[in-house]
Amino acid sequence: MKFRTLMRHIREGIKNIFRNGWMTFASVAAVTTTLILVAVFLALVLNLDQMATNIEEDVQISTIIDRTADEQQIVELGEELKQIDGVEKVQFSSRDDELSKLMDSMGEEGEAWGMFEQDNPLHHTYYVDPMTPEQTEQIASQIESLNYVDEVLYGQDVVQKLFEFNSYARTIGLGLIVALVFTAIFLISNTIKITIIARSTEIGIQKLVGAKNSFIRWPFFIEGALLGILGSIIPITVILSGYYYIYTNFNDSITIPFVELLPFNPFAWQLAGMVLLIGAVIGVWGSVMSVRKFLKV
Repeated sequence: MKFRTLMRHIREGIKNIFRNGWMTFASVAAVTTTLILVAVFLALVLNLDQMATNIEEDVQISTIIDRTADEQQIVELGEELKQIDGVEKVQFSSRDDELSKLMDSMGEEGEAWGMFEQDNPLHHTYYVDPMTPEQTEQIASQIESLNYVDEVLYGQDVVQKLFEFNSYARTIGLGLIVALVFTAIFLISNTIKITIIARSTEIGIQKLVGAKNSFIRWPFFIEGALLGILGSIIPITVILSGYYYIYTNFNDSITIPFVELLPFNPFAWQLAGMVLLIGAVIGVWGSVMSVRKFLKV
């Protein structure tokens, strides 16, 4: 396609936007509403995925050693743990180390546990890191069958609940977004249809003088893309300003383990680019639907 022809199509697409008045406004408003919700949904899901990844990377199996085991038996148990398929690392923690960790985690209240330093009620513990989170349950099951293992603890329930919540959020959010996307496509399609009907005589003349189908269709594709891009301007502004505010004001104050927001740069800019692309695709898709259905060329 020649540059002059392309510029002509762009000019016609822009003219069509202004010709349709309220339908253009309705289409842009629908795309704007849709993309704001899409952006919020994507930001939520991507941050939840990051939190889930943080938890996955920190999954550890605590192997509580039976108090009856002597030093040699504890060493032999450690060697057995290392031989289990899927185990990446095994780390020993004495009962004194466990008591120190407990006291540190409780702050000032933990000082009361100092009375147990001479008669420590805690157990020696092996911490086992699986190579992948998916192997955690299988490895834990094998550890439970070993001698001198009193108890096996791991955060599978927490991880599983987070994954389930993440899955529900994706499913519900995706359903709402799909419904809104189709609403936006429908409105853009109707806007293009009105343009086609209003210009039916002009289109007929172009066809009679030998204009190619692509020459007639391109302005409508450009109009749809422009409607989608215009509808993405406000959502992008909301994304950049909103996420920047949340990240700068709340990220450092979050004290919950594993909960950390994705960095503003580059995440917010990547999200803005995704929203712009989705807006353009919605617009072009709506145009294609109208051109195929109402433009008989």
